[in-house]
Amino acid sequence: MRTIKQWYQDLNLQSKFTLVLLVIVAIPAIAIIFFFYGNAYDMVVSYTIRQEQDRSAQTAPLIEESLQKILDVSTEISSLDFYQTLFKNAITDSFSDLAESEDAADFSDLIRQLTQDTPVTNVKIYMEVPKEASADVDAFLNSDHLKDTFLSLEQAKGTYWYGIFRGTRAAQLFCPSFYLGAQEKKAYGDQAYITHASVIYDSGTYDAYIAVYYSGYDFNQILSENLTLDGSVSYIMNERNNLVSASSDSLAGIYWLDYDKIMESYMSSNSYVEQEILGKTVYVGFYRIRQPGWFMVTVLPSQPLITQSNILVLQFLAIYIAVLALAFFLASTLSKSITGRISSVISQMRTVRHGPPVPMDSPDAHDEIGDLIDTYNYMTRKMNQLMEKQAQAAEDLRIAEFNSLQAQINPHFLYNTMDMINWMAHQGRTSEVCNAVQSLSRFYKLTLSRKKGISTIAKEEEHVSIYVHLQNMRYHDSISFISDIPDELMEYQIPKLTLQPVVENAVLHGILETPTKSGTIVLTGWMEDKDVVLLISDDGVGIAPDKLPVILSGEGTSVSGGTNIAIYNTHRRLQVLYGDQYGLSYSSKLGSGTEVQIRFPAKKDGISEEQINTETK
Repeated sequence: MRTIKQWYQDLNLQSKFTLVLLVIVAIPAIAIIFFFYGNAYDMVVSYTIRQEQDRSAQTAPLIEESLQKILDVSTEISSLDFYQTLFKNAITDSFSDLAESEDAADFSDLIRQLTQDTPVTNVKIYMEVPKEASADVDAFLNSDHLKDTFLSLEQAKGTYWYGIFRGTRAAQLFCPSFYLGAQEKKAYGDQAYITHASVIYDSGTYDAYIAVYYSGYDFNQILSENLTLDGSVSYIMNERNNLVSASSDSLAGIYWLDYDKIMESYMSSNSYVEQEILGKTVYVGFYRIRQPGWFMVTVLPSQPLITQSNILVLQFLAIYIAVLALAFFLASTLSKSITGRISSVISQMRTVRHGPPVPMDSPDAHDEIGDLIDTYNYMTRKMNQLMEKQAQAAEDLRIAEFNSLQAQINPHFLYNTMDMINWMAHQGRTSEVCNAVQSLSRFYKLTLSRKKGISTIAKEEEHVSIYVHLQNMRYHDSISFISDIPDELMEYQIPKLTLQPVVENAVLHGILETPTKSGTIVLTGWMEDKDVVLLISDDGVGIAPDKLPVILSGEGTSVSGGTNIAIYNTHRRLQVLYGDQYGLSYSSKLGSGTEVQIRFPAKKDGISEEQINTETK
């Protein structure tokens, strides 16, 4: 009791109101449910049987209608002139002459038409071949007009339906699936209506069978639509106590009833009868399919009916719960005027765990809760101001790092270039010094042409061309520089001094380290998704495998022992500007050369390639 008391005290006000209402309403409702449950099963059985009776009364005529269409096709075939000539009168002409007659052509065309808008899938006529006219009959069976309809009776021998005709001398027979041969079911249809006919020829009488094939799937579909209860089954049996069609073959086998028992016990009843089958209680109803003498049997197991009664009880319970929920809603509405706004403040404050705080709407009421909301909004504004200041400080730090990294690159290149000019001046090569100073002037004009640290690929390509020219002045044109960048890439943006440190590294630590101190540098590029990829390759001495992993870390050294600060700074600048997925990547084979890929997003004048494509469209 103490535990229950403490639990109740810890509940919020809204829960306390609804709990009291639950106790008041639930006790009488439980008594009603127990009373209702005792009568639910009888109600479900009565309702389901009445529903199935109505459906069966509609289903049986549908089956009879489908059978009548099949009988009509058979009757229409037997009324054709060619049929009358072949099976009603003695044949005086040769079979081959009959096959070439105009009636044969019309007969073949009409057979095809009869299978188009009816349940009939095919029509075949099986004829016994007289021995004395076997060659003539073979020509008849293989003629152009009749070969698709007429077959030798030899192809039917061995089927169950042929045995029935031979044993009973029946005139007609509706054949379920297992009466037919495998070839018939595969090629013509899985059920058939077959009639017997005779061919009179040369004072002899020979058997013929007209088979009108159709699909049993239509019957199965009609029977399946007849059912509303899970686990129930409808099936059709013929007068030979064989299964014709079923909504479920397996359930039909379980709930199979003997034809004679139906005839003896249930002919006087048109209602469902309770039966015990395999120790289970079922409700059985039947309808007579008059034309072939079939029975349609519907079996309703009791277990699904019990399940339905339980579902009915649950539905009643669900309705009651819905009413109870409405009562809860009314009670909650009363208490929510007090607790609702407090809960909204708590919920809004919890969002701080997943992101920046968001202010609430200004309160309509200025009571204690309104003052709480105003205080929360003031706190939110202050926190957002502090976060904006922090973000601005981070951005300032990023820009400062970028400027610092770029500043480290410029003195590095200037030192190397001035050293070259100094060397030429010592040699007394005045004209070449003049040329070098002019090239250096153009070089720095490109470097300092804009206040921002962003240039274009075209200007960077010119930049490194001047650099190689300056180096060739020093090293007697020992370096070949080939630029093969597609024209459509030239206007894309690239940070200044991105290519020059890589080319400088290729010259000083790649080509000039070879025995001949000569080599080739190739610059090319392409688009890859929404990125630009530039490739700088040389045929210098390459880089040892143990140095490749640390070359972009800022801690490695070059082949000649110098630092890789310029390369590291270039790589770091690209990552600071665009993200860690961009920058430089090295691949090299010692003694064969080095390749450097430079990846950065495709942008023109501050607009990304994706935006350019969208605007173009």
